This record gives sequence, C-alpha cells and structure tokens, in this order.
Amino acid sequence: MDMASHPVPISGRAHGPAQRARWASLANDAAEANAFYAPDMLCAALDHLAQVPAVRLIESCNGSDLIGLLPVVVLPSHGRLPLPCAANWMHDHCFFGAPLIRKGQEMAAWRGLLAQLDAAEWAPGFLHLQGLDAAGANAAALEALCVEQRRGRREVHRYDRAMLRSELDAERYWETHVRAKKRKEVRRLQKRLADMGAVEQRMLTDRAELPHWCADFLALEASGWKGREGTALACRAGDAAFFRAACAAAFDAGRLHMLRIDLDGRAIAMLANFRHGSGAFSFKIAFDEELGRFSPGVLIELANLHAVQGDPAIEWMDSCAAADHPMIDSLWGERRTIVQYRIALHGRGLARLGRGLAFALANGAEALAARMKGQS
Repeated sequence: MDMASHPVPISGRAHGPAQRARWASLANDAAEANAFYAPDMLCAALDHLAQVPAVRLIESCNGSDLIGLLPVVVLPSHGRLPLPCAANWMHDHCFFGAPLIRKGQEMAAWRGLLAQLDAAEWAPGFLHLQGLDAAGANAAALEALCVEQRRGRREVHRYDRAMLRSELDAERYWETHVRAKKRKEVRRLQKRLADMGAVEQRMLTDRAELPHWCADFLALEASGWKGREGTALACRAGDAAFFRAACAAAFDAGRLHMLRIDLDGRAIAMLANFRHGSGAFSFKIAFDEELGRFSPGVLIELANLHAVQGDPAIEWMDSCAAADHPMIDSLWGERRTIVQYRIALHGRGLARLGRGLAFALANGAEALAARMKGQS
C-alpha cells in the first residue's frame, strides 16, 4: 500500500477552496464525527484563532486519497512538567479532539500520522492526544497500532460527560430521565415566564437572519458571568470572528443547529450546535442572567431536546460539557467517556533516545504523584 503523510502549513491560504474540498470529502466519510475538525469550524479557527501557537496540519494519504487529518501544535510543557511535546490542537473553543480518519482506514491513517511525527524534527517528546472518545473508532485503532508497533501508550486522564442518545421521543425522554419534582418546577417556570410577556421559541432557518442571531448570541453571552470574567466570545475580536465564520460556513453546509427563546421579541436564551454526520456537538449556550429565576438555561435545553429528538437526521448529541455539570447532567441520561493519551514517538539516533526519555520521565512523574497522593 502506497502510504504518505505530510504537514500542511497554514500560511499562504493553504486551506483555500481546493484544500477545503479535500477535507470536506474526508469529513463526509469519517469513521468518527468531529465537527471541530470538519472544515466549517477548522477553517474558521485557522483564520481567526491560530496565530499562536503555530498549527501544523498533518495529512495521512493512501496514494492520492486523503485518509487522515490531524491538526498539531508544539506545547512548551506537559501539564506541570517542563517537557515540551506535540499535541492535537484544541483551542479554547474546541471540545473534541478526534482526528478525521476515513472509515475503514483507521489503522492505515494512524500509521501515516504517527510516521510523520516520528520523522518530524520539530516534534519533541511525545504526542499528547486530548479529547478522544474512549469507545470510539480512533481510540480502538490507535491502541491496536501501538500494540503492533510496540509503541508506548499511556492513558493520562478520563472523565464522563453528558450525552443524548435515545430512541425515545422528547416527551418520553423527559419523563424517563428527569425527576417528577423538577418537571413540575419547569412547568411552573414556563407559566410564570409567559405571564411576563410573549414567549417564542425559534430555530434558525433563514440565512438572512444569521448575522442578527450571531450578534444577539454574542451580546447575550457577554452580558453574563463569562463577560465579567473575560471569557465570552465577544471579549476577543478573534473569538467573535471565529464564531461568526464557523456559523456561516456550517449554515451553508446544512450543519448549524441554532435555537433561541424570545421574550417580547428579545432573546433571553440561545444555543448553538454543530452537526457532523449522524451526530451533533452542543457548542455554546447563553442566557439572560437577570431572568435567572425562570431558569432560562433549562428552558432552552428543553427546547433543544425537542428539536434533537424530533429530527431523524440527528442520532446523538455530545454536550461538550465539563464533568459533573449540574444542569445538563440532570437532564441527559447518557454519558460519553473522554480520554487523554500520551503516545511515545519513535525516530532515529539521539531523537529516538530523547523522546524515549521524555516519555519515561512523564510516566514516572505521574506514577510518583499518584503514590504521593495515595499516601496523603
């Protein structure tokens, strides 16, 4: 089999129409969905979020066929350890890190990606892979290849986050997974909110409304605690531009899923989801904190539940939430296990020796910390 892999620089519009079309073809046939690395979001991130650190786009090919794509950066440290390493690129607004790998070519694609990193003089230490699905096709193929190549592989961290995957309709799901007391409280809040004015739930369907919806979302998110802490998308021009560009590209590709609840024509809760394949990723949620007594975040998630379960094209949705999230964990019953791996890199001569030492040092420091924690 003719295998090749090479890094694509992001300068010089390397992700122009031709390159984007190649990535779109790969994304459409991906073994594992990842909206964050599909061209809609990836190209928007490269345009607006990739100034520092430099991003290398590693492609794995079978002849002229693209079978794998992994965005990679070099990190100056690994957690608290002063060990530089290569890592899959997960910017502040990326919540899943599985590379795009063509279905049925998982082992071959990983073989090409890792061979590229083994040969790269710029790739120090080891490969730190973040945000993978422990039960996904990427993790399974990677484990098998590491065994085949006698390549070191270490699980660094794992946690469970909420996921929506059910054949139940929205009402049945709501009754099955949410406590009766909470359901009663939500009905009461809906009635109280309706007493305040005209309440309307809407999904974005008109391309002409997209700029207005994006502006409303950015303003709503910035009005709350994220704005006060400087983490809202609107707090940085690049982040806001990324959001607008990603939403526009995804809408044009039929992959944007955006909802809002209005009170007397004013947005009080909004959320944006990005679809890929048969699934979707819950990207961001924003709501009016001054109306917190009505739990607008829960109300928009209830609207989202109806929208997702009522759409036969969406089989599942990843919450992209932190572990033990108090709100979404109480509404969605399924869980997705997210893992991080440390993968040894090979090479030749001193490079191989240095990488082996870095991998061993990281493993040893981790084992020592675990022992010390167990003794405390």
